Amino acid sequence: MAGLSLSLPKRWQSASVWALYAVGLLPAVWTFYLGATDQLGADPVKTFELFLGIWTIRFLILTLAVSPARDLFGWNYLRYRRALGLLTFYYALMHFTVYMVLDQALDLSAVLDDVLKRPFIMFGMGALALLVPLAVTSNNFSIRRLGPNWVRLHRLVYIVAAAGAVHFALSTKILDLEQYIYVGLIILLILYRSWRPIARSRKRGQGRQRSATASV
Repeated sequence: MAGLSLSLPKRWQSASVWALYAVGLLPAVWTFYLGATDQLGADPVKTFELFLGIWTIRFLILTLAVSPARDLFGWNYLRYRRALGLLTFYYALMHFTVYMVLDQALDLSAVLDDVLKRPFIMFGMGALALLVPLAVTSNNFSIRRLGPNWVRLHRLVYIVAAAGAVHFALSTKILDLEQYIYVGLIILLILYRSWRPIARSRKRGQGRQRSATASV
């Protein structure tokens, strides 16, 4: 299957990545504007917090989908994976900031009480904590510095995805269709990532077997 990618001139490829950042942050800017102009309903803080959480999940899914899209369909968008991953982190950080500052007013005792009543919040905090080292090392210097350990470190994204899915699924008493879709996609992407090394190992084994048979 022929690879599909954005066939931009090389000089525009960097600009397209920055354009992705700009477009990716527009939903947050627009919703902040709606909140500032009192257009987010009766509980604007909760609405804004939920909105940022949903976009965190969306960008997380897009980040996880880059490699499977290339493997299964030949869609090569690897150059955008770092930007998508960082947008995931930015939205998660904004989601957490709104919760801590606007919702809980930096009252740590209130946060602790909330966590005890709703333990799923810990899954979200844990996912954000694991995203921090991934965001900090999402640069070429860290890739060169860490070598193979960089790949091992960034496999934490699958733990982040699992924790984020639990946090998202338990954030409401009743799951709606959108939550089912997003959680289902995350589960499928994690399962694909678990199956991928097994498939590659089998393929290498079959290749060696054919080579041995041909040499007999």
